Amino acid sequence: MAYNLLKGKKGIIFGALNELSIAWKIAEKSHEEGAEFVLTNTPVALRFGTLDQLAVKCGSQIIPCDATNVAELESLVSRSMEILGGKIDFILHSIGMSPNVRKGLSYDRLNYDFYQTTLDISALSFHKVLHVCRKLDAINDWGSVVALSYVAAQRTLYGYNDMADAKALLESIARSFGYIYGRDKKIRINTISQSPTMTTAGSGVKGIDKLLDFSDRMSPLGNATAEDCANFCVTLFSDLTRKVTMQNLFHDGGFSSMGMSLRAMTQYDKSFRDCIEQEDVSRMGD
Repeated sequence: MAYNLLKGKKGIIFGALNELSIAWKIAEKSHEEGAEFVLTNTPVALRFGTLDQLAVKCGSQIIPCDATNVAELESLVSRSMEILGGKIDFILHSIGMSPNVRKGLSYDRLNYDFYQTTLDISALSFHKVLHVCRKLDAINDWGSVVALSYVAAQRTLYGYNDMADAKALLESIARSFGYIYGRDKKIRINTISQSPTMTTAGSGVKGIDKLLDFSDRMSPLGNATAEDCANFCVTLFSDLTRKVTMQNLFHDGGFSSMGMSLRAMTQYDKSFRDCIEQEDVSRMGD
């Protein structure tokens, strides 16, 4: 059911690649709620993704852009305002990639050139987007900027690697820029700490299937899906959340507040008993 929450709103959505992308779902929901927007991703991603299909569905134009490049961002934002007929009202930053994770390098064996790339793509690009928008005065007063994060910014999760550092930096940028943009233009900036989600990028995280199962067992409401995230994100783009800013908002079914759930303990107990039984059989064989 649509509520016209974004009727008349205009924006830019970074990071949609294919139907598995959270940004894709957010674009669909934003369109459903009445928004107009420009879609953007890197030229390489556009060659391998299916963004054209989303653009047709949403009546949007696609502008290739490397979000780590300030000159390209300036062109993107300027062209977006031309296409949309003025300043924008919302931005989604859904960008993240770690060469160290892709190469399977552990946190204590990072390649530092890769590390710099991780931070630049996954966090500093957010600062650059905000910097360019402020420079060009591209966002209307009371506009909304949202970036996607993850609980690994606060807690250590095996396998998430240097992306955890990037997410921590991303959240810090939201707070620091949120103060400046809120003070001067009433523009709000928040991050959504989403449940682990099986996106194209997420599938590259070692043990993602086990992480999904664990977090689902730990969360009272279960994992939040990409569709759930889209619904939540739309409320942050809307005028219903005009006084919410500089927040990292956990959208994870309650996972971030849990210590141990009954489902997780039951599974652990089962595994523990299985291990004991295997040890007993092994001793009998000796």
